[in-house]
Amino acid sequence: MTSKKKTLLLIVLCLLLVGTLAARKAWTFYYDRKVPNFSETKELYVYPGTRAEELARYILDSCRVRSAVSFRRAFNEAFAGVDPKPGHYTVTAGNTSMYVARMLSRGWQTPVKLVLSGTMRQQGAIARKISNQMMLDSLDVIRALRDSALLAGYGFTREDVFGLFVPDTYEVYWTASMKDILDRQKEAYDAFWTDANKEKARLLGLSQKEVSVLASIVGGETNYEPEMPTIAGVYLNRLRIGMPLQADPTVAYCFDYQITRVLKRHLEVDSPFNTYKHAGLPPAPIAVPSRACLHAVLNPDRRAYFYFCASPEFDGTHRFAATLTEHNRNAAAYQRALTLRQRNAR
Repeated sequence: MTSKKKTLLLIVLCLLLVGTLAARKAWTFYYDRKVPNFSETKELYVYPGTRAEELARYILDSCRVRSAVSFRRAFNEAFAGVDPKPGHYTVTAGNTSMYVARMLSRGWQTPVKLVLSGTMRQQGAIARKISNQMMLDSLDVIRALRDSALLAGYGFTREDVFGLFVPDTYEVYWTASMKDILDRQKEAYDAFWTDANKEKARLLGLSQKEVSVLASIVGGETNYEPEMPTIAGVYLNRLRIGMPLQADPTVAYCFDYQITRVLKRHLEVDSPFNTYKHAGLPPAPIAVPSRACLHAVLNPDRRAYFYFCASPEFDGTHRFAATLTEHNRNAAAYQRALTLRQRNAR
């Protein structure tokens, strides 16, 4: 073979090698960025301090990766000199290697659902509810709820902060700060107080905060929504004539809800929240009022009831009365039923 032919053959072989390498690089580039590389949906929670290699191993072990080589290639490229961003992420079957790697390195979080519902009558209960669903520590939540300067920015104080919360389900980032959560609560609070609701409060002679206070008492009396407007109406009727509210939930609040039954001796507690001793509304909500309770206060039952007591049917409902005589009959019927029930339980 002549030297000219050898040179030509060498050039052809080099071109083939370069072409092969270029084709391979183009294929891997395409595969890493365009071909789905996961077989199922997986939720990931990345905590602060998680190392990139630790995260890569976890994904390879738990996310049913089709091509570990592709994932490693994309991961090493995306995490060159970068640490994982804390957060909640969702890997889906349609994701490519590069998308997942960039998602984790750039902090493309998937929101979580923060559910604020149920009984929230102590700051500790709110702290547990939030910290159980978010990256926040319960102590961070408590500190925010007691930060007078922070709460002042929302128009609330550490004493009336229960009124800022509006129970609902919120989409937030798992890494959200307590300020972020309070911002969302203020948005929900302002959204609730439409012009129509403000007008309803005005006609009742109540401020927005006073509506929250009364709603928190209604919530302390019942979880049965159909009766909430009637109970709200009872208390509004008492307020109208200057009659003390005499609401047991406010007395329980004075004892930090550590008593299971309000007894006569508890009624002597010296507190502005004791509505047996002090007429009018207490100075702040005794719990986070639900939307149903807020609406009940703004849309009360207008009948002239001034009293109510538990039903002798023990079904969670109440009997309402316009006069003390009628109320005493209802109370006596309940007491007889209770005595009989206790006797039969022995």
